[in-house]
Amino acid sequence: MAEFIYQMIKTRKKVGDKVILDDVTMSFYPGAKIGMVGPNGAGKSTILKIMAGLDEPSNGDAWLSPGYSVGILLQEPPLTEDKTVLENVQEGVGEVYQKLQRFNQISAEMAEPDADFDSLMEEMGKLQEAIDNADGWDIDSQIGQAMEALQLPDGDEPVTHLSGGERRRVALVKLLLEKPDLLLLDEPTNHLDAESVAWLEGHLASYHGAVIAITHDRYFLDHVAEWIAEVDRGRLYPYEGNYTTYLEKKQERLAVQGKKDAKLSRRLKDELDWVRTNAKGRQAKQKARLERYEEMANEAEKTRVLDFEEIQ
Repeated sequence: MAEFIYQMIKTRKKVGDKVILDDVTMSFYPGAKIGMVGPNGAGKSTILKIMAGLDEPSNGDAWLSPGYSVGILLQEPPLTEDKTVLENVQEGVGEVYQKLQRFNQISAEMAEPDADFDSLMEEMGKLQEAIDNADGWDIDSQIGQAMEALQLPDGDEPVTHLSGGERRRVALVKLLLEKPDLLLLDEPTNHLDAESVAWLEGHLASYHGAVIAITHDRYFLDHVAEWIAEVDRGRLYPYEGNYTTYLEKKQERLAVQGKKDAKLSRRLKDELDWVRTNAKGRQAKQKARLERYEEMANEAEKTRVLDFEEIQ
């Protein structure tokens, strides 16, 4: 069995008086596709920062397995301010560029009469394998496709001239080209139009590594996520399947809980039906409605702590 790429063991995180994680144990394999949901302020972004190594738990253990890489898209991502759009994007493939440059340099060195062919051929073979593994031979084409798909500004534009949304798109393209083994995305569809979101869905669905995405775009989660991790009052509840499956399991939790509020139960069912019949609803009105669903379902569960194992 493959090893876990990331693990948390009895992890607790407190920010001020707010408990973000309370004795949480979780783990997942390379290649997992996870959508993280929960009410605003539940601590989803803090959890991603812990996974990225930008924050630490208050108690317990949390670690990325050795040999794996991690990358994160923050809500306000840093860029190299004295570089252009293209130069920032190219930082994501700096190692590939170095290998390509050395590969071409070796070709020139082999033309020298006193060249050490055996040594150069051995180095060239290793470089070729590394470039093959990184899918790096057409890296300029990959950069161009990604910049076009996510509608980046002109490559020569200084990043100091960009809006907040444009900066996030630059950071997203750079991160996707880096291809970390664990890709952490905080609201990746913000500032993207429907065409760009569709491209991102397809890219992430076939992404080689593990992906954890916080997003309010439920249609996006239905297409990308294979698991949903719900953050609820310091706990993480796993649901196998996409967002629609999560809604169904959420209803089961409320049924097990035996809530007397039949009106709320009908509202939850109506929201589930609405999501199923409005697959392309991803604009502000639909987003607000789906956020209200999360808040409503969360409020319904405050009267009793329900262990997720009860409905497994």
